[in-house]
Amino acid sequence: MAHIVVLGGGIGGVSCAYELKEAVRKEDRVTLVSNKPFFQFTPSNPWVAVKWRSKADITVDLNTVMPNHGIEFSAAGATKLHPEENRVELGDGTSLTYDYLVIATGPELAFDEIEGFGPEHNTASVCDVDHATAASTRWEEFCKNPGPIVVGAVQGASCYGPAYEFAMIMDSDLRKRKIRDKVPMTFVTAEPYIGHLGVGGIGDTKGLLESEMRQRHIKWITNAKVDKVEAGKAFVTEVDDDGKPKKNHELPFNYSMLLPAFRGIPALRGLDGLTNPRGFVIVDKNQRNPKYPNVFSVGVCIAIAPLEPTPVPVGVPKTGFMIESMVTATALNIGALLRGNPATAEGTWNAICLADFGDSGVAFVAMPQNPPRNVNWASSGRWVHVAKIAFEKYFLHKVRAGVTEHYFEKLVMKILDIGKIKNPAA
Repeated sequence: MAHIVVLGGGIGGVSCAYELKEAVRKEDRVTLVSNKPFFQFTPSNPWVAVKWRSKADITVDLNTVMPNHGIEFSAAGATKLHPEENRVELGDGTSLTYDYLVIATGPELAFDEIEGFGPEHNTASVCDVDHATAASTRWEEFCKNPGPIVVGAVQGASCYGPAYEFAMIMDSDLRKRKIRDKVPMTFVTAEPYIGHLGVGGIGDTKGLLESEMRQRHIKWITNAKVDKVEAGKAFVTEVDDDGKPKKNHELPFNYSMLLPAFRGIPALRGLDGLTNPRGFVIVDKNQRNPKYPNVFSVGVCIAIAPLEPTPVPVGVPKTGFMIESMVTATALNIGALLRGNPATAEGTWNAICLADFGDSGVAFVAMPQNPPRNVNWASSGRWVHVAKIAFEKYFLHKVRAGVTEHYFEKLVMKILDIGKIKNPAA
């Protein structure tokens, strides 16, 4: 009997626990470890921040659902990994030993890298459901006394979709409240241009997103480095194409949400050969760490080099479709190893994003994520908003029911059909 431990209770970790349960032998144990007792559907957090959803709407109690599907569960979190000992220290003082480990922790949010930054200081966050819930309280207070908004993503950020989403969702909510005319809005981003998204753009995301922002009267600053944030004011340096300071901005705000850079969690950082200097897990094409071959990793916590040099550092996104393929490869590889076979499965690093704008949205499909691509497509319309609502419902059902159906893949196929694009992988 083998023991497989999965660290992380998000989209990657929960999906991997379910797929492992199917891929391993009947006698093997699967344990899921998270630092929270619940799963949260992170893509819905921008809705929570304007009270279109509540925490209860987008979370699932893992203490209940995991045992129902034959998976052991701990909400103690990991405090230190000892890969030489095949052991993980947990937050409750106990340890788990493993035969195989899957790291799916997601990132630590690096708010501390900028003075005055983050939900404990002067800006809101939609990276976590509890942050988004706190942001919704700030939002209600703001709407009673509307004024300027500063929204976007700081240097080193790697997840730009939610920044665009939240800017547009705030715009939609303000128009519903009939106070949009009282709110100047500025979008601040480390990207070299609007719609870069950390991947050099997808289709005409530059044109689509610029047009959407002009239509909604949202100004923008690209190649932006946030120097510090004070109460009611963000200090931003705009640089030129060579990375040299071009203009200094002091942006007043009554409300601000800026996405942070990510780094690996403390339990992993500093482990030579396992993680890079930023704390992200090093993996090969089979999702396997080269130094510790019984350690696999999936999702936002893995190390992926930036696509290209940019004047201000930008990270690389890991979207749900990509994570889903990493999960399947990992589960198949561990299943194969347990049966004495080689690990040969590889993820298909394709990308899909449904960016909801509150009343419409933009969908992107990149196959593969980095150019040159076989599919390089983006489109906009109200159907994106409807599709994201449906996808939220389906994925939460997946978590509750313990199913391994690939909803991201099904969604991609549906979008390709809408766009009349032939799937090159078919």
